[in-house]
Amino acid sequence: MTAVRRTALGGAVALAVAVASTVILGCQHGASNGTGSSAGPEKTGCPAVLARAKAAVRQAEKTNFTWHGPIGGPTAVSGKKIVYVAQTMTNPGVAGAAKGVQEAAKAIGWNVRVIDGEGTPAGIQAAFSQAIALRPSGIVIGGFDPHLTSQQVAKAHAQHIPLIGWHAVDAPGPSKDPELFSNITTRVEDVAKISADWIITHSHGRAGTVVFTDASIPFAKNKSELIKKGLATCSGVKLLSEENIPISDSSSRTPQKVSSLLSRFPDKWTHSVAINDVYFADAAPALRAAGKKGDAAPFNIGAGDGDPSAFQRINSRQFQAATVPEPLSQQGWQILDEFNRAFSGKPASGYIAPVHIATAANSAGATEWDPPGYRAAYRKNWGK
Repeated sequence: MTAVRRTALGGAVALAVAVASTVILGCQHGASNGTGSSAGPEKTGCPAVLARAKAAVRQAEKTNFTWHGPIGGPTAVSGKKIVYVAQTMTNPGVAGAAKGVQEAAKAIGWNVRVIDGEGTPAGIQAAFSQAIALRPSGIVIGGFDPHLTSQQVAKAHAQHIPLIGWHAVDAPGPSKDPELFSNITTRVEDVAKISADWIITHSHGRAGTVVFTDASIPFAKNKSELIKKGLATCSGVKLLSEENIPISDSSSRTPQKVSSLLSRFPDKWTHSVAINDVYFADAAPALRAAGKKGDAAPFNIGAGDGDPSAFQRINSRQFQAATVPEPLSQQGWQILDEFNRAFSGKPASGYIAPVHIATAANSAGATEWDPPGYRAAYRKNWGK
């Protein structure tokens, strides 16, 4: 996701740190190192890295989550109007965060309007211009690079309209260039590392991997680069190919690309990781047509965003084994809380959600990662 996708809970990350030599190079689009996952003298491919990856994955799979977000803060300012400018509402992460914003707006008593940029630069710029024309109290940059709309961003600042991003820049929290009151996202380094750790763990350190990304989105491109670095810490994990497919084109291009990959790597392709779960929704028909079983290789993990369809595939064991979900609803509520802080002259909260891995074994049939406690906490903060 998508689009950049000070941590409150660093336990999973601390466990995930792997000090190992990088022994392979990430392949470019369409390239193959030709070795699959059968090379390497060690029985597991990377025993020391594997041990640390297993510990990190165990921590991230825990579901006994306690809310450690902001306690306290300004009471709700009344009568605000927020516009959510979406990169594209076909991106499940963007849509999920928008839904969370809408839900939180009802709780705090504000009005929200969502404008779909439809995944093109012209469409996003037009949507942002439309948002400014509505003279809102605040604008959400939903999953796209603010530099794409630099003129609109300048106009918003000139009109003193605060901007909050969702996966808009690489790092969470306030941003100076571009100027954002805050950017809401999990830490992309954590998401990328735990995704790579899951593949290392699931494959016992011996995998042939394909990475799906969208290089047109800086946040997504950075995430896939970090994923490749994580995979490269294990000598038994080989990067077969990196596929650059824009999210907006995923439905039309992914099935054909999957068919090609199956022809090129019929036995070597054991695992996949994508910067957004939507790729596996589009890969499933091609895998099924090729006679692949839904609970067999290639085993797929989404490094964001954990939309309901991803959970459905995981729970039914149909061509996706895991996801590293964003707590999309919680992040929508956080966006509203950050706006309330901006309107009240207070600094951003600085909260960053910890990474989580959802599988059929720990999701209990849920269709989203919705950690407990935040709704009551935010309502209390707002006096609602």
